[in-house]
Amino acid sequence: MTTETDDQFYARADEHIHTANEQLDGDNRGKVSASMMYATARFNAWISACTSQTGDELLSAKKDILEYFVEQYRQMLEEHLDDYAQNFDKYMKS
Repeated sequence: MTTETDDQFYARADEHIHTANEQLDGDNRGKVSASMMYATARFNAWISACTSQTGDELLSAKKDILEYFVEQYRQMLEEHLDDYAQNFDKYMKS
């Protein structure tokens, strides 16, 4: 699996964020976040299954699949946490 950034990468990401923002109801950020993570996990499981011929093949690749997605998420989250910390006043103005 690769993480190539194509011309539409950020536009697709922004659409997901926009949908999540529309789902916010008062102080329900945790529930929206949990639903988004669940959907991402479900979609990534499907993407991974698409590369396998059998369930056994998918299970044998499970460790590598988990390592890949966890590392990608970690890198992306670290990047955004650093960005928010550096721009906290700008991003978090009420």
